[in-house]
Amino acid sequence: MIPLNRRASQTRGGMEYFDARRKPHNVGKVIAALVLTTLCIFVLKQSPGFGGSSVFSRHEPGVTHVLVTGGAGYIGSHASLRLLKDNYRVTIVVNKIFSENAFDAVMHFAAVAYVGESTLEPLRYYHNITSNTLLILEAMASHGVKTLIYSSTCATYGEPEKMPIIETTPQLPINPYGKAKKMAEDIILDFTKGRKDMSVMILRYFNVIGSDPEGRLGEAPRPELREHGRISGACFDAALGVIPGLKVKGTDYPTADGTCIRDYIDVTDLVDAHVKALNKAEPSKVGIYNVGTGRGRSVKEFVDACKKATGVNIKIDYLSRRPGDYAEVYSDPTKINTELNWTAQYTDLKESLSVAWRWQKSHPHGYGSN
Repeated sequence: MIPLNRRASQTRGGMEYFDARRKPHNVGKVIAALVLTTLCIFVLKQSPGFGGSSVFSRHEPGVTHVLVTGGAGYIGSHASLRLLKDNYRVTIVVNKIFSENAFDAVMHFAAVAYVGESTLEPLRYYHNITSNTLLILEAMASHGVKTLIYSSTCATYGEPEKMPIIETTPQLPINPYGKAKKMAEDIILDFTKGRKDMSVMILRYFNVIGSDPEGRLGEAPRPELREHGRISGACFDAALGVIPGLKVKGTDYPTADGTCIRDYIDVTDLVDAHVKALNKAEPSKVGIYNVGTGRGRSVKEFVDACKKATGVNIKIDYLSRRPGDYAEVYSDPTKINTELNWTAQYTDLKESLSVAWRWQKSHPHGYGSN
């Protein structure tokens, strides 16, 4: 558990990898958390509770203490950084300890999140996503934490007949990842029915790309997960020469160019949506929002943008479909625009990839290298 105090008075496109030969970096997530700790060490030392009783163990008027599960991961780390910037008190938890802290809210990011892997290891996904969400809710109930911002996914919708997707689109997930997330949502909704003091926001977001614009954080999944990872990671590895090229799976989808269409959302915009959801959370209310740009881009479009961002003519092989993928998914963000005053700002695909590429070039082996 890593407490951080800033009060001084962080579904995939149809693709996969060639065999990668990447240097292991098992300490990557730990180093990611340490990056956040380093950023806050100065204000920690000046904190009124430093050296005495912990300020994290009590509630303070005017200070919101947020527990971030998965805070050392890709999206959770970016969210933690933003919360610290906005003067929230933040605790990153790996082992879900509540007893030593007085939390005001939980942002629950922690989860495995790879569609392809979920079809190979479904039980792991139900345990990691659904069961662990149940444990979080039990801990919240036991310790009186009444605000939850839940990180969900558009994969809960499956393959809708009509686009764009709105929040009332039927949820008919077609892979274990989406099914596990929907089960977790259902548990959360049942949990809140008997608790009028609970504030819940569920954010169903689309395909996440990009990284911290200042270059402090990026995406660095464990080596064994990279073959199931985001298309941006595959493009970058191909551009770096770590792999000989990129395999795009699926060219016969009913789309304009035959490849999957996805709604790509920059991680900076996604984090902003979480912070606005936290600020708008109200007792006895549940808010459910799609977080996307409202515009679908094909995998071929994405690859072309990645080539421009990296300046590398990446070798592409087009193969048959990947199990569990669906043809077209993009959002209608009207509800979140209207109710949370949120709109995606980083919508230039090439620019988002260029920002992420700068981090990748300077961290070719993830957080274990500079």
